[in-house]
Amino acid sequence: MNRAALLVLADGRFPAGGHAHSGGAEPAVATGRIRDAESLEDFCRGRLHTAGLVAAALAAAAAAGHDPLALDTAADTRTPVAALRDTARKLGRQMMRAARATWPSAELDALAAARPRGAHQPVVLGVAARSAGLEPLDAAYAALYETVSGPATATVRLLSLDPFDATAVLARLVPELDRVAATATATARRVAEEGVDVLPAASAPLLDISAQQHATRPARLFAS
Repeated sequence: MNRAALLVLADGRFPAGGHAHSGGAEPAVATGRIRDAESLEDFCRGRLHTAGLVAAALAAAAAAGHDPLALDTAADTRTPVAALRDTARKLGRQMMRAARATWPSAELDALAAARPRGAHQPVVLGVAARSAGLEPLDAAYAALYETVSGPATATVRLLSLDPFDATAVLARLVPELDRVAATATATARRVAEEGVDVLPAASAPLLDISAQQHATRPARLFAS
């Protein structure tokens, strides 16, 4: 196991394209749902327990070696909004490019060939983690950290929020992130016996609606 690879995979400078996406923060700022550090924390907590849980479980299952094509289909069914499905696949394509250059593997090559338009990003993340010698729990942590750090970083730019305050938000969420990572990984272990339907399908309707609306905005700072 090469645990140090997790630092590379979770690094915001890893060229996986996440910097161009706000994780829903831009429309939330536009509608006043994110106004300051306190409301940012509420927003990130909501993402952590919904979209984050789903992404972490998918990533952990992929890192455990479960069929990535079945997981990709499961990700599709858990993403009801076209704008978010498109975003997940765009990020998956970019993650795939970065991962194949960093940790070349037959599993990444096979997934890239099967999904030339891109697999869902959490699935690619999980296969990348496996290729890097990481464990399913590591993949879950990487998915969850991206879920909350993306909006936090975007809000610094969107609101000129003090970056120290944004980092403090992430630090306060750590205990919950630990619990969600453990839950996601435990659920991923059940896929072998119960199939992909056992994976969580937590929803966040307001995030879905705002994502679809954001996709049609003529002027925006972030792609999503």
